[in-house]
Amino acid sequence: MSIDRLTQELAELALISAHPTPAVTRVLFSPEDLAARKWLLDKAKAAGLLTRIDPVGNLFITLPGSDPELPSIATGSHTDAIPNAGAFDGTVGVLGGLEALRRIRESGDPPRRSIELIMFTAEEPTRFGIGCLGSRMLAGTTSAEEARALTDADGLKLDDLRPPECRGNLEDVALPEGCYEAFVELHIEQGPLLEKEGVPIGLVERIAAPAAFRLRFVGNGGHAGAVLMPDRHDAFLAAAETALLVERAALESGSPDTVGTTGVLRIHPGAINSIPCDVVMEIDFRDTDLDARERAIARIRDGSQEIGARRGVSVEWNVIHSDPPAICSPHLLDTASACATSLGYSHRRMISRAYHDSLFMARLCPTLMIFIPCRNGWSHRPDEYASPEDIGRGVDLLTHTLLELARK
Repeated sequence: MSIDRLTQELAELALISAHPTPAVTRVLFSPEDLAARKWLLDKAKAAGLLTRIDPVGNLFITLPGSDPELPSIATGSHTDAIPNAGAFDGTVGVLGGLEALRRIRESGDPPRRSIELIMFTAEEPTRFGIGCLGSRMLAGTTSAEEARALTDADGLKLDDLRPPECRGNLEDVALPEGCYEAFVELHIEQGPLLEKEGVPIGLVERIAAPAAFRLRFVGNGGHAGAVLMPDRHDAFLAAAETALLVERAALESGSPDTVGTTGVLRIHPGAINSIPCDVVMEIDFRDTDLDARERAIARIRDGSQEIGARRGVSVEWNVIHSDPPAICSPHLLDTASACATSLGYSHRRMISRAYHDSLFMARLCPTLMIFIPCRNGWSHRPDEYASPEDIGRGVDLLTHTLLELARK
């Protein structure tokens, strides 16, 4: 099937950005995010599909089935983008899902089950420091009360930002387990394996579990020239030693999938001639093996306290979030594998080291992710790229898989 329509729409959506092309920036409830939402709803309505918006801003686009009482089949991803990102992360799953729904509708043969496309709110953590806000709330892992307490860098809360169409009760966002029969997310790999191996399709078996922590180190400040080295209680040096422990704990976890990243470091007072006295540090730690991840995190937590005590620096440890890994449905893996074979697409099974809305949808229903290659494995940067041919194969497989599931 031609993907000219989808290719054009991906290009159109990429232009709705706070930064000029080829960069894409769409932060939750920014003017660009709101414009992208309207653009998507207009496309869906023009295709004759049903639409609705929940109180946190998740968008639902529905192709009704012949038996609407049955649980629906769902697909989807996100259209928000971190600053200076690319045009394909998340959007391939949303616009690819829209294309799949249009193809099925245009075939004139409605499926038995309804098929619903979800554009999830705030998959990226840019606004509030927590990723997958929309799918977390759908799954009930983030409560309405917790969502209302979120604050952005400007001190704005979720209720300050929600547009009029999202002004419902946040308590109404959570869905019951089993509300969907299945969820399938199409996404670029964001890694190099498929491209390196020349395999066009990846079927995800497991999604790594993310955990994030914020540490605060408080020592004693002073003049960089006046305080001698033996008398210092440098908060930054305690943080730096802890960052090296993060790396060591990940390398020595015993699991090949453990990764640890110290991505945020805020130093006060931040002057070249002043000893750092107050440092905030944020750590991202992930694995598909929950036990290995928890052992490594415990090592970091205990080690940071030892480092602080040795250096005369107090250490405060706060959990931002800590989530279990997701195991994708064997039935959905088999279904998608059979569809890929029927289409003549070679494929391999793999894990996702990045987390996605699928991680939380897996708490509601059987879930699967379909990966397509992206150039050099690059993502979250302006030169992120997936070829029309690879996108086309992904959408073909998504369409056939959704249809196969919706017929039963």
